[in-house]
This record gives sequence, structure tokens and C-alpha cells, in this order.
Amino acid sequence: MSNITKHQVTSRNLVLSIVLNIAITLSQIIGGIISGSLALISDAIHNFSDVVSLLLSFFAHKLSRKKASIQQTFGFKRAEIIAAFINASTLIIVAFYLIYEAIHKFFNPEPIEASLVVWLALLGVVFNGVSVLLLQNDAKHNLNMRSAYVHLFTDMLASVAVLIGGLLMYWYQWFWVDSVLTFAIAIYLIVVGLDLLKKSTQILMLFTPSNIDIKEIVREVHQIPGVGKLHHIHVWLLNEDELHLEAHLDCEKDIRMSEFNDLLHQIEEVLYEKFNINHVNIQPEFQKADPKDFIVQD
Repeated sequence: MSNITKHQVTSRNLVLSIVLNIAITLSQIIGGIISGSLALISDAIHNFSDVVSLLLSFFAHKLSRKKASIQQTFGFKRAEIIAAFINASTLIIVAFYLIYEAIHKFFNPEPIEASLVVWLALLGVVFNGVSVLLLQNDAKHNLNMRSAYVHLFTDMLASVAVLIGGLLMYWYQWFWVDSVLTFAIAIYLIVVGLDLLKKSTQILMLFTPSNIDIKEIVREVHQIPGVGKLHHIHVWLLNEDELHLEAHLDCEKDIRMSEFNDLLHQIEEVLYEKFNINHVNIQPEFQKADPKDFIVQD
């Protein structure tokens, strides 16, 4: 059941996105210092965090492809989940820093060279937009790539906001807009960061996926002839491609191993077809004196 067709994520587009973000970051840091725009500097800081997160995603992607060994029996398949967790955490940390700076700057506004802000924000929109398009497809299939994609997408939105703010400052000298936009960008970062943090934490903590109903699994398996009781159940995601089930199975009769193999094959078919569980590990039992609850506190 483990040999399923899955989307193959490559690192080429990720490398191109890293190069583009390095260019954006350097341009906006220099431009922000010259123009005096906090929104531009905050966008540059966010872009710099993106460079770090994209590098982390790149190395995690490479690690996840390494083969299993005696010391790492699962290989490094969880490297991308860890990267997604770290990337989500950095989004939230950067957001709170930007909120602090935005509030300070709102009450202490300074003149800003708006024309420079406009041109550099436009550069950010274009470069981040290209990066978003590069990772869009991979983001649908991989949490690590999704975390990188979200970083880039929020960067693009931030650059659009900075562009609009730059135009308002250029036309009307509304310098307070710089702080308001920075605050709005930060709030958005917190929202998307928390969602990614929640998903990656659930996988790392071996929580049962939200779309899986263990009681429904039991009902389906118990309909198979020869099954006594499925109990001591664990269902978790190793990564986004591998959904595992581990359980004890109390058989109705004292059957031979060859008969259990046939029974196990039927169970695997049901679990895969109805729940997309592609890795199954079941311990056979017959009238064994152990707890028969679905969930057993080990």
C-alpha cells in the first residue's frame, strides 16, 4: 500500500526564489535607509526572513530525500515538517517586531522619500510575484513548500501595500500611512503564521489528522470476516505523503499466519481505499489478556 503516485517536488524553483529574494532584500534595505521608510525596511526585514526560511526549506528538502539507514530508520522525512514549523514561528516573531516598530513610528512620524519607496516596492511586487508563481504548484503538495510559498505571497502583498502607501505619501504627504501599512502587514503575517504553525505542530506531535475518524476506521475494519476487535490504535502522519496506522488486532479464531496474511491484506485495502492510510502495522492477537480500548494509555 505504500507505493503510491505522488507529486515530485524539485528544488530548482526554490533556488531561483532565493536568488530573487536576496536581490529584493539588499535593494529594500539600502532604499529604506536612504528614504527613511519604516514600511520599506520592515518589508526588507520580512524579505530577509524569507531568504533564511527559503534556505531552510531548500536544505530540508534535500535532507528529506536521503535514504533511511540503521541509525535513521525513517531517513529524514520529517525535515521538511520541522522547516515548516520554524518558518511559521519566524513569521510570527517578525510580525510582533513590526507591530512594535509601527506603533513607535506612528507617534513619531518622519518625512519619507516617497518616490524611492514606490520604485523599490514595485521591484518587490515583480520579484515576489515571480517567486510565488514558481512555487505555486509545489505548495499544493508539500507543507514545507507551502510555508515558503506563504512567506513569498505575504511578501508580495506587503510590497503591494508599500507601493500604495508610497503613492499616497508622494501625492498627499500622508507619512502616517507608512506605519498603518506596516501594522496591517504584521497582522496578516500572524494569521497565516499561526495556521502553518498549527498544521506543522499537529504532525510533529503525532496527532491524529483532523480528517481521520478512528471510530469510523474501527467500524469499517470490524465488518471484515475474521476480525475480532481492533484496539490500541495510533494514526499519524510521518510527513504529508505517509499516513500510518499502528494497532493490535484480536482475531476471532486461532488462525495460521498464512490466514492472517490474507486478513491483513483485506484490512490494508479498506484502510487505503476509505482513509488513504498507506502504511499499516498490525499486531495479531488471540484471546490475549491486554486492554481492548481503542486508545490505550501506554
